[in-house]
Order: sequence, then structure tokens, then C-alpha cells
Amino acid sequence: MAGILAWFWNERFWLPHNVTWADLQSTEEAAFPQAEDLYLAFPLAFCIFMIRLLFERFIAKPCALGLKVQANGPQKAQPNAILEKVFTAITKHPDEKRLEGLSKQLDWDVRSIQRWFRQRRNQEKPSTLRKFCESMWRFTFYLYIFTYGVRFLKKTPWLWNTRQCWSGYPYQPLMPDLHYYYIVELSFYWSLMFSQFIDVKRKDFGIMFTHHIVTVTLITFSYVTNLTRVGTLILCLHDAADIVLEAAKMANYCKCQKLSDLLFLTFAVVFIVTRLGIYPLW
Repeated sequence: MAGILAWFWNERFWLPHNVTWADLQSTEEAAFPQAEDLYLAFPLAFCIFMIRLLFERFIAKPCALGLKVQANGPQKAQPNAILEKVFTAITKHPDEKRLEGLSKQLDWDVRSIQRWFRQRRNQEKPSTLRKFCESMWRFTFYLYIFTYGVRFLKKTPWLWNTRQCWSGYPYQPLMPDLHYYYIVELSFYWSLMFSQFIDVKRKDFGIMFTHHIVTVTLITFSYVTNLTRVGTLILCLHDAADIVLEAAKMANYCKCQKLSDLLFLTFAVVFIVTRLGIYPLW
């Protein structure tokens, strides 16, 4: 195991020539990112998740109800043990042959059974209220962390002069504000990765789970190798579009169609400018 770790963390791959991991150990004169710092992300991720639960219950839900967001989910199918067993153990979309067999067994007409399965499938869909609360939580976090990132980056020399991201690398001291920014972002994505299993199940579940893994991996390795200056720029750029996206979803759940359309258009513009323009070109 030690040999595998030594091979994986080979200094010739991760660090510039003639630089070793020992050179990046924190001293009394200067602090540098340390791998063990990242352990803070796990308890903080749990705290973020608990804050989210409180936020959704005591802030997001009252806001949703005040905005007349639909609280009830789809109409529930009437209880039926036989159909429930077929639905959970065999298929959620029975073919004609199975429908005819169930029709004879229950003495129901085929259309009634089709209606039952449709209602049962819809029953698993989350209510608009729940989706609104999730989007409001993400909107609030992205707005907070983006605001924090902008206020932090305004005081740094590398915001407008990106050459400063590499000046003196890797001997760039770790600033407390930068450390906080990184750990909070990492903790948030850890919390998303685990909460995704209890969140509203969407068609892009696999894609988003992969996205969270890649994000956590990139944040982790950029911190360990002290690529934090350029990392803060990337984090801030990506958060900008997410704010508008979640706001657009909230407007859609509130049935404010014109506002929703405007926000989705704004999201498209911000996404193109930040992620397809500034990010790769500047």
C-alpha cells in the first residue's frame, strides 16, 4: 500500500522540478495547503446538510407557501396489494398481456388498471413545493459563496492579472480567507454528493453524481498541489451561472412564466460568457 501511495504522489508528476512535498510543509513563517486540512470538509459537510434541513423547513417552505407554490403532490393511487406487488417487484409499465391477466384477476377493466399504474408512477414524483425548497437552498448557498468569492478576489492581485496565479508557484502562502473559501466549497459538494440519494430523483442522477465526484476531485487535488489561486477564479466563475439557474427554477415553480423565461435566458448568457468565454480564453 505504501508503494502505491508513493507512486501515486510522485513529486515529479505533481510538483515543479526540484520541489518536494517537504518544501511545502507549513512553518512559523508561512502556511501552505496540507492534505490533512481537507478532513475538515467532512464534519463541515454534515453541518451544511443540517443547516439545509433547517433552512428548507423554516425558511424555504414558508416562502414557498407564501408564493402559492403547490404543496400537494400528484393524486395517489387507491391501495391495492396485487397491483402494488406487480409495480414494486415486476414492472412499472405492464404490457398488454400482463394488463389483460390483471384485469381478469381483479375483475377490473384494462383502462382502470392503466390509470392505476399511471397514478402510481406519478405518485413517486416529488411535489413542486419540495423542488422549490431544494432550489431555494442551492440559490441561497451559491449567492452567499459567490458574494464571498467576489469580495475575497477583489483584494487579490490575481483577479485581473492572472499571471499572478503562477508568480512564485508553488511557494504561495495560504491565506485564511482562501482556506475558508476552498473548504466551504468542498464541503458543500460533499454534502450534495451524499444528499443526492435522498433528494428529488431526476433523470440526470448519474450525470450529476459524476459531476459531484469530478468537482470534489478537482478541488481536492488543486488544494493539495497549491493551485489555489487559479482554483478560486474557477470556483467563482462557475458559481455565477448556478445562481441564475436556481433562481429560474424557483420562478418556474411559482408559475411566474415571464420571469422564469427571462432568468433562463440570463442563465444562458452568463453560462456562455463565464464558462465558454472567460474560463477557456482568459
